[in-house]
Amino acid sequence: MQSVAGEQTTGESVKRNSVAAFGGGALIGTLGGLIGLGGAEFRLPLLIGAFRFNALDAVILNKAMSLVVVASALPFRAGTIPFTALLDKWQIIVNLLAGSILGAWGGAGLAVRLKSGTLYRIIALLLLFIAVVLLFGHDAASRGTTLFTGPLLVATGVMAGFGIGVVASLLGVAGGELLIPTLVLLFGVDIKLAGSLSLAISLPTMLTAFTRYSRDKSFVVLGNHRGFVLVMALGSFAGTFLGGQLLNVVSGRLLLPLLSLLLVLSSIKIWKHR
Repeated sequence: MQSVAGEQTTGESVKRNSVAAFGGGALIGTLGGLIGLGGAEFRLPLLIGAFRFNALDAVILNKAMSLVVVASALPFRAGTIPFTALLDKWQIIVNLLAGSILGAWGGAGLAVRLKSGTLYRIIALLLLFIAVVLLFGHDAASRGTTLFTGPLLVATGVMAGFGIGVVASLLGVAGGELLIPTLVLLFGVDIKLAGSLSLAISLPTMLTAFTRYSRDKSFVVLGNHRGFVLVMALGSFAGTFLGGQLLNVVSGRLLLPLLSLLLVLSSIKIWKHR
């Protein structure tokens, strides 16, 4: 009798985890598809706090789920932001990618060498920093003109891309929370277009970091939790579809104070995590 009861309890626990994984993926995917983010800054506290993954495993799982969100959100947003609009800005994409790919590779190498406790602290501080950037950077109206011109703009773009790549790799995020204000403030891009551009830039950057992580044994966490990964991926896909449909209805700027608050709370929670 105890064995049967134990099996029932285990089955209920797995079911609850599956529902939570799908629901969490869908909610975060919706936010990601709406704003143009991978959603990892919201998913990371969930993986560490609710699902009890250690820091490095959470970062790798986060990267995988962010990849699903970014890859699906880009075409789902195309009804509002067509691909031709992205192609018109190809020089900006190349400029930022030149730095972000190098930063992503270096950041991933650093993450696998850090102690778990140190990585928690870094993640918490970066989340807090992202909250400030998201609140004040995104809120600035696009001026329609670049901050610099010529070689100085190119050099600044490469340096900004490198820093974003490092942060994105360490957190397992797509980097959109930093890319969007960079595109708005540095390159004078409209905020909705900046969301799609950030996805286009994030995708190859994330693939680079993902490839780097695959060289380490820690990468097997995806295989060990393949059921969890599949369920959350399906939820994320459904969420990005919904977010893409809402792009014309909801203003991303209205969500900024709430999103920033969530990031601050997440930062505090991860800082206290043991």
